[in-house]
Amino acid sequence: MTFVVTENCIKCKYTDCVEVCPVDCFYEGPNFLVIHPDECIDCALCEPECPAEAILSEDELPADQEQYIQINADLAEVWPNIAERKDAPADADEWNGKPGKGKLLAR
Repeated sequence: MTFVVTENCIKCKYTDCVEVCPVDCFYEGPNFLVIHPDECIDCALCEPECPAEAILSEDELPADQEQYIQINADLAEVWPNIAERKDAPADADEWNGKPGKGKLLAR
């Protein structure tokens, strides 16, 4: 089992989760973060740190978020690793909780 970054991270991209990850398994894209499934040790430290509540255990994903398992796996192979916290985008709080952001994922 692994943790998965889901749709609500899109355009929020808070990096509080990155700071607590003991194995540096986060990868950063233009407007989204992903977790590398083969690197995640299922420690659960990141989940409560996410202000957008966008990190969920793979076995607790709602059906409409299951595609993010593959999205995380695919993008973790091409995006650069991120190991330190950065400032969130200026409009992150405005995007937090907005539904239907999947189409806005910048790859």
